[in-house]
Amino acid sequence: MASETHMPGPVCLIENTNGKLAVNPEALKILSAITQPLVVVAIVGLYRTGKSYLMNKLAGKSKGFSIGSTVQSHTKGIWMWCVPHPEKADHTLVLLDTEGLEDVEKGDKSNDTQIFALAILLSSTFVYNTMNKIDQTAIDLLHVVTELSNLLRAPSSADLDRVEDAADLVSFYPDLVWTLRDFYLSLEADGQHITADEYLENSLKLKPDTHQNHQNFNLPRCCIQKFFPIKKCFIFDSPTHRKKLAQLETLHDDELDPDFVQQVADFCYYIFHHSKTKTLLGGIKANGPGLESLVLTYVNAISSRNLPCMGNSVLALAQIKNSAAVQKAIAHYDQQMAQKVQLPTETLQELLDLHRATEKEAIEVFMNNSFKDVDQKFQKELGTLLQAKQDDFCKQNLEASSDHCSALLQNIFGSLEKDVKQGIYSKPGGHCLFMQKTEELKAKYYQEPRKGIQAEETLQKYLQSKKSMSDAILQTDKALTARAKEMEEARLRARAAEAEAQRLEMIRREEQRMREQRERQYQEQVRQMEMERARRLEEEKRAFERKLQEETAKQKERVEAEMRQLQNQVQQQQYNANSPDCILL
Repeated sequence: MASETHMPGPVCLIENTNGKLAVNPEALKILSAITQPLVVVAIVGLYRTGKSYLMNKLAGKSKGFSIGSTVQSHTKGIWMWCVPHPEKADHTLVLLDTEGLEDVEKGDKSNDTQIFALAILLSSTFVYNTMNKIDQTAIDLLHVVTELSNLLRAPSSADLDRVEDAADLVSFYPDLVWTLRDFYLSLEADGQHITADEYLENSLKLKPDTHQNHQNFNLPRCCIQKFFPIKKCFIFDSPTHRKKLAQLETLHDDELDPDFVQQVADFCYYIFHHSKTKTLLGGIKANGPGLESLVLTYVNAISSRNLPCMGNSVLALAQIKNSAAVQKAIAHYDQQMAQKVQLPTETLQELLDLHRATEKEAIEVFMNNSFKDVDQKFQKELGTLLQAKQDDFCKQNLEASSDHCSALLQNIFGSLEKDVKQGIYSKPGGHCLFMQKTEELKAKYYQEPRKGIQAEETLQKYLQSKKSMSDAILQTDKALTARAKEMEEARLRARAAEAEAQRLEMIRREEQRMREQRERQYQEQVRQMEMERARRLEEEKRAFERKLQEETAKQKERVEAEMRQLQNQVQQQQYNANSPDCILL
């Protein structure tokens, strides 16, 4: 706490007027000025059980929080006293004293649970002050309020399920200090002496088997153990003779029971040395403005929600547990449907099947978390909520199908509408082409998957909306058809005349071609004849020359033969002339 901040006494932090809780602005102003980390100790218990006396001792004062000596409850609402921490430097000790529970003069006890829950949520150490012993009533009451605290925290802070680090959980939950006033029992178990802490642990110990009665016995204990990871127990003897209790705040320690004085000293020592700094989720150390924000958040949460009364703890617990079970079941349903359902579904039955399967899971979640659901009131409420969820999903499915199909039709038929605007179909026969194209695009639309249950209806609505466009194309088609027919007939006649002219021209060209071909054939024949004649003349010439050569050769041979014969004759005559016989003669 800043050095200049000084609180000579407590101030009311949260006022309780006619059953309505309201934050005191002056107290918030004090908190907003505290910049140091806070150790917040809150005490709750039945009225007239000495809560304020312990808080004054923690403040180091004999007076401060009002200590009453009559049957009337003195403290109303929640009172706050901020003092320098006696052991932790640069820390502020914030003491929260609460009005007593079960005040017979209040009549309406609806906000007992609210004040109880606020004390738990705002504190870093929560002191639960009860009388004489730990009994089932006190355990059930603490269980009810821890469940209520969870309900209050849900809309204003992150879900604790998201906190994965166990150290974060321990730092976020307050420590539990259970104080037993006017304790008269012997701290023994099975003939053995036990400590006060062991007495607390034994009182919160779970029974091992799964019998239904044991499950009901274990439920509050399991919740308390989870909500308060760190627990401590202190026992207190009666401080003095009953007649002197009226002057308790004026009595000195030597006038009180020595055991009680030591017990109070042990209690204060533990609080000073072991109470942790108020820590928010995420490990953030709370200072004055941080606690101020928590006060406003939780008081507003109480004002905006219909919280159960503590009159009957079992019924209150049932209402809290079953309300939470309904919320948990609905959250499971929402989560599973968000994961499983892809809108639009192809058929309504597909959606209903997913709903029924998830509904069954949600009911199972509810059954596993419900508690004494008399007449199945909350299960029926869950059924009504699930039916509303189903109806909403069916509505969403229709809308999703309609929107998806409308977008799909715009995408598929967009090119057709563009062609119509460009006048592609404004011609004779255009309507037939338009209808053919429409059927092609309809077939493409039908082939698209997951259109949903509005597929046909959306298509028909679209086609109906484009009927005027189709009719306009049809009228244009009819208007152009007659003229086009006349133009077509004229065109056909022109084409027939042109074809005839082309036919005659082709005949003329064919005849010309035939004449030219015959001429070419004639010329070729003449050429061939000339070539044959030349060839025969050449052959005759060569035959004549060969014959001439042969006759010349033969004549030459005859001449040469005659010459040889003549020579032979001359030679013979010469021989004969030279012969002796001729000479003799």
